[in-house]
Order: sequence, then C-alpha cells, then structure tokens
Amino acid sequence: MLSSRSPSERSTIVLGLALVIIGGLALLGRVLSIDLLGLGWPIFVLVPGIVLFAGGVAVGGKAGLGLAIPGGIVSMVGVVLSVQAATGLYATWAYAWALVAPGGVGLAFVVYGLLTGQPDLVRNGLPILLTGIGLFVAFGLFFEALLHLSGESFPLAEPILAAGLVILGAAILLLGAFGRRGRT
Repeated sequence: MLSSRSPSERSTIVLGLALVIIGGLALLGRVLSIDLLGLGWPIFVLVPGIVLFAGGVAVGGKAGLGLAIPGGIVSMVGVVLSVQAATGLYATWAYAWALVAPGGVGLAFVVYGLLTGQPDLVRNGLPILLTGIGLFVAFGLFFEALLHLSGESFPLAEPILAAGLVILGAAILLLGAFGRRGRT
C-alpha cells in the first residue's frame, strides 16, 4: 500500500493517519464522557509507541522494521496498561507480558507487512503473534482458574484448562509417535 510511495510521502501519510487516529480516540472519549487523562495515563506510553511504529513505516525497509518492532512492543505495553488502569487488575502482569513480547513483536510484523505490502513479514509475524496470544490465554487460565489471581473465579476456566491440557498432551503424543516417521 505505502511501499510504492517516496519516503516523504509515506512520512506524511503515516503522520496524518496517526493524528487522525489519536484525534478520533480523543473525540470518542469526549463523546462517551471518558476522562482520558484520568484513566488514560497509559496514553503517555501508548502514543510514543504508535509514533515509533509510524516512524518505522515512514522510514520503510529494514530500518523501518527496526523501528516498528519496538513501536509494537511499546504500543502493546500501553494497551495492556490501559486495560489494567480501567479495570484495576494490575496483577494480570503475571501473564499479560505475553501480549507485549512476543505478541507486540508479532503484531508489529503483521501490521508493518500489511502497510508496506510485504506478505512475507505477515506470514512470519502471524505465528509470533499467535504464540503471544496463546501464552496469554494459557497462563491467564492457569493464574485465574487455579490461583484466582484477580480474586474473581471464572466458572468455566477449570474445565477449559483441563481440556486444553488434554489436547496439548494428545498433540505432543501424536507428534512424538507419528512426527518422526516422515523424517526417517
């Protein structure tokens, strides 16, 4: 999408897009009567992450990806902090780290690849993103279902965790039993 444009055109487009998104979120917060500065102190983490990512898209190439990855990580920290500030569930850092890394790295690859027309980056980033989401869900179920980390009990969490362990165990058994036959 942006890959065929010059670096200055990309910079202008990305800056404009970032400002539209930030302004739109501010207007949405105003319309919905959400005090962004009262509950949105994580914006001071989220916005620099978005700016860093946007700068990476504007630069383009490998150097741009080098900026986009930390931008994705910092942005994801801002998102997690925003959710935690809104809910007061700061103890979820015990498993929310998985959304930051590897999740933020995978998200940076996917979004950067989509914006710059590089499907190989999307293909490479998707497993990283899914790994982060999977770790978040698995550790979240463990910490919330078994340890009740946030103090709340999820009614279906224990059976879901047990079923997940059975599925994971079966997958490992199948890979162990049949996975090596194709290699020999």
